[in-house]
Amino acid sequence: WMEGAKQGIVVAGGQGEGNDLTQLSYPQGVVVDQLGTVYVADGENNRIMRWPQGATQGNVIVGGNGSGEKSNQLNWPFVHPLCGSSIDIYPNTRWQQNGITVAGENRQGNGINQLSNPLGLYVDDDQTIYVADRVNHRIVEWKRGATSGQVIAGGNGQGSGDHQLYNPYDVIIDKERDSLIICDRSNERVVRWPRRNGTSGETIISNIYCVGLTMDENGSLYVTDVGKAEVRRYRRGESQGTVVAGGNGSGNRLDQLSYPRYVFVDRDHSVYVSDEGNHRVMKWMEGAKQGIVVAGGQGYGNDLTQLSYPRGVVVDQLSTVYVADEGNNRIMRWPKGATQGSVIVGGNGKGEQSDQLNGPV
Repeated sequence: WMEGAKQGIVVAGGQGEGNDLTQLSYPQGVVVDQLGTVYVADGENNRIMRWPQGATQGNVIVGGNGSGEKSNQLNWPFVHPLCGSSIDIYPNTRWQQNGITVAGENRQGNGINQLSNPLGLYVDDDQTIYVADRVNHRIVEWKRGATSGQVIAGGNGQGSGDHQLYNPYDVIIDKERDSLIICDRSNERVVRWPRRNGTSGETIISNIYCVGLTMDENGSLYVTDVGKAEVRRYRRGESQGTVVAGGNGSGNRLDQLSYPRYVFVDRDHSVYVSDEGNHRVMKWMEGAKQGIVVAGGQGYGNDLTQLSYPRGVVVDQLSTVYVADEGNNRIMRWPKGATQGSVIVGGNGKGEQSDQLNGPV
């Protein structure tokens, strides 16, 4: 459905249920690339299909060999874009200047319809929102359109027990293991918590001042450590991890970070990190010994060449950087190679009007 359209167009399937190359059977998830090619998990046919733009039939790229556990088989697959992979945003995209509240709004508090100093959040494919409700020491799930949330981790008071959290700063979903991964900041740990009906978590990383985390398409976990001024990557099964950004003490050199907050990983495994203390966003290519400044870096301020305590960062397929400029109450867009950014949301002062932001994360 194009924006504003009265009807949609069929881009895959639509020829009834079946296993022909023109058909799908209970599709479970979809991803679209920058060329308009559709990739769909064809659930009951146990295959992943690729449909180029305008095609009348697709081709099988994974599976299609019956349901099973063999290495060339799938069993009711689904497709989901990962938080850590770069996303496709059209260069001429414009954003509504008046936002709507999708979680909270009922003033600060600990009610099920309230939040208290929320920080990191994760948005699932069905637009369910998972919020690190920091001062309430819990993770809250908000379904699309819901007027209240559901506590799915923590919520048992401040503490260090396996059933507790203490100032959680960020949360993501590991869909392969159907679990939450949480930066449990004041307990200096990263916790894995069952996504459904979980009553306690498991510490997977200890002695870390974690603020932000993400995961790439291979399931590798990337975690910021403000204490060591670094970003560390943990491949599945690793306990020590590898430094992929910073790690040379806190500072403003190109091989250093100062209070790294949030992290994003693109398809090339380049790491983008909001270097809050230096008021800049840094890019570290895989294997690099130092980073390059891709946004800000001109000192603290509100000029279009500057950032003020940058927080969340996202990068699209053209390497355009989108960053939450917390101190300036705005969201900025920095095209690749640009020496200044543009304001795409906010920038109208600090406040609670629909065209204002208040310390965006």
